[in-house]
Amino acid sequence: MNELVQAFSLMLTPGSELSQIVLLTLQMAAFSTVISTAIGVPLGVCVGLYGFPGKRLIMRLLNTLMGLPPVLAGLVVFFILSRSGPLGSLRLLYTLPAMVTAQVVLITPIVCGLSATAVSNVAPRMHETAHGMGLSRGRELFMLLYECRSQLVSILFVAFGRSIGEVGAVMLVGGNVQYKTRVMTTAIMLETNMGHFEYAVALGIVLLVISFIINSIALSLQERTMSPETQMVWNHSRAGRLGGLRK
Repeated sequence: MNELVQAFSLMLTPGSELSQIVLLTLQMAAFSTVISTAIGVPLGVCVGLYGFPGKRLIMRLLNTLMGLPPVLAGLVVFFILSRSGPLGSLRLLYTLPAMVTAQVVLITPIVCGLSATAVSNVAPRMHETAHGMGLSRGRELFMLLYECRSQLVSILFVAFGRSIGEVGAVMLVGGNVQYKTRVMTTAIMLETNMGHFEYAVALGIVLLVISFIINSIALSLQERTMSPETQMVWNHSRAGRLGGLRK
């Protein structure tokens, strides 16, 4: 308990190592999420919306890459950014951009695959409605994205949660350098290896609290962006669960 209180106090203390670790963790997760979403969502919308030769193969590749081992993604980025690699002259290894790059390689297929699935489920019904109303292709695409807004918000925070809890790829390309590339997950691993189990658990609880806050915000945004029909089903389901609990 004392370690947990100490961890939270250090996290809220400006200039402390833990506050710097938390800030770097949030920066890494935010940058990788934004970049992965900017790449994955448009690609996923195109894959889910349009039919073309090889679409089934691409969907299978996306499903495979969604389960890409983090260590493998980190290894690929490590080879690219190492001195003997094609981008070795940039000297990005063991820096924040290297960690963000590894996260983007890991998360983008997840964002793309989930976006494609969400769009493909809504596209046929939306195309029929837009065709009956005589809407243009651009207007139809806008309506499709608006209808999928709840799923897209969920995908955004799934990507953020995947990024903030990653350790394998981050350790490979970041090196867990103090005051430079040490994030929450690598700090927990370090404290565990040093035998500071209580402090490692405290850091884990801090990370869990941060994830809980972010997921709570995501759920709130998701409820606000639901369509009226979806919101009605959601409320009915929640009321049924609460009724079951009261019984």
